Amino acid sequence: MRPARRGLLASVTALIVGLPTAAHADHAWSAGLSGPPAASAGTAAASAGETAAGVVTASASTASVSRAATPKPSPSGGKSPWGPWPAAKPGVARVVKERWLGQRMVDIHISSPSVNAVLPVRLLLPEGWSKGARRTWPVLYLLHGGADDYTSWTRMTNIAATTENMDAIIVMPEAGRAGNYSDWYNHGRRGAPAWETFHTYELRRLLEIGYRAGSRRAVAGLSMGAYGAMKYAARHPGMFRFAGSYSGIMSTRLPGIPELIMNAQAAEGQDPKALWGDPIRNHRVWKANDPAYLARNLRGMKLYISSGTTSRLGELDPPGAPWSPAHLSEPISAYTAKDLVAKLRRYGVKPMVHLYKDGTHSWPYWKREFDRSFPMILSALGLEEDARDEDDSPPLGLWTHPFG
Repeated sequence: MRPARRGLLASVTALIVGLPTAAHADHAWSAGLSGPPAASAGTAAASAGETAAGVVTASASTASVSRAATPKPSPSGGKSPWGPWPAAKPGVARVVKERWLGQRMVDIHISSPSVNAVLPVRLLLPEGWSKGARRTWPVLYLLHGGADDYTSWTRMTNIAATTENMDAIIVMPEAGRAGNYSDWYNHGRRGAPAWETFHTYELRRLLEIGYRAGSRRAVAGLSMGAYGAMKYAARHPGMFRFAGSYSGIMSTRLPGIPELIMNAQAAEGQDPKALWGDPIRNHRVWKANDPAYLARNLRGMKLYISSGTTSRLGELDPPGAPWSPAHLSEPISAYTAKDLVAKLRRYGVKPMVHLYKDGTHSWPYWKREFDRSFPMILSALGLEEDARDEDDSPPLGLWTHPFG
């Protein structure tokens, strides 16, 4: 690797998990499972039976999921070792509390054996939704970045207004400050925290059982959440119809990237090799969590990949804004995106790629990229036809396909 690139990679070792932002998580949970304020919707949960993956139960007041391979939480209770949450309650994964924040927004609290924590998830529900509805709704998962939490999308964007008329359930789950959307290797012991199991099995099934979530799904995220979105789509072919990445690491085994990831974990006080093990000794684990290695699994999906290519201030930054070393995450993201896109092209996959030049590792750009990918999300969920064919020429130089 050239010395200049090596120096660039070394300068952002603590930044790959994401840009730290102030967290304003609301943990004042109300007791019981209820409905929206002044809502006339019924509250009976959908009935469910056995599935191949485990046993699912549901009632009017609660829903739970069990899975034979799910790690067991400590029966002692207390605080979770993985974040500022209570430890999981004994038994299967289940919704234990709800708090309605308005007619559309509700925070649910899930006891997750996989993470050994009682974790918050924020939902935005569509007009006409009720637990007792005969129909189901498409689902859009929005994943947060590192050093942040499940409130980030509603705290930092106008996502509630953007999706006001969207006939879908919007899901914003907690993922930990440095969870990296992974089931941790833990030096071969595995077990908690198993974030991927929580998101793709426990949470998904609970939403299907008790909140009328359907089988049409899309996932998108920023920074660490961008990695999570693309990794989940690649590791679970057929689960999602769209995956969107805004400034994320798309190839985890390129020169310099393993060191960045491990240093970022260490910066959050974690054992750097607990996530996926040693990059050489445990190379199979690293491969299994590498979107670029799993690129062929992304065939048949709508994909949106975006990132800045420099670390300079851009058009959405306030005049005179100070520069931050965190913005070096943009060229690193672009470096990995190019590798993923090259592999996708080999398999005949044509992602929508927007690698812009100047622009910082910050919310104004992530929000812009989400807005630009929104028509693709609607189309993938069957809610609206995409405004233009992906093979059309890029309008006004906006869309770039520099890899083939």
